[in-house]
Amino acid sequence: MSVDQSKIAQQFIEAIPHAKALGMEVTEVGEGIAQLEMDYDKRFIGDPDTGVISGGAVSALMDTCSGAAVLSHPDVTGATATIDLRIDYMRAANPGQRIIARAEVYHLTRTVAFVRAKSYDNDRENPVATATGAFTAEKKA
Repeated sequence: MSVDQSKIAQQFIEAIPHAKALGMEVTEVGEGIAQLEMDYDKRFIGDPDTGVISGGAVSALMDTCSGAAVLSHPDVTGATATIDLRIDYMRAANPGQRIIARAEVYHLTRTVAFVRAKSYDNDRENPVATATGAFTAEKKA
């Protein structure tokens, strides 16, 4: 990841209070691609009987990762905001495992970036959730 992209992504994460509170970490940034990770934390358990992380924590990770992917796109200037995000939960994340989200901008118009994302734990062949979304974006002229 380039120094500029890494710096922008890290500043993005640090500016979002819930991202800091959830312990999100930028682990990869490319041109329109981002990967964020979040350690398992008992504070984020949604079901005390199973120890499964709340879907809200997973969705926050995927939304933030998608925004970081938009900001890292070489043709985007300025800030971004979520317009629409659809998340399909495939299964519960395995308790105790780190959750990884990876997002990619697959289409960019003058004002909207379209993003696909996937989250998973140690089982990378079996996603926890997938997402598609639209984000505000100002395309360079």
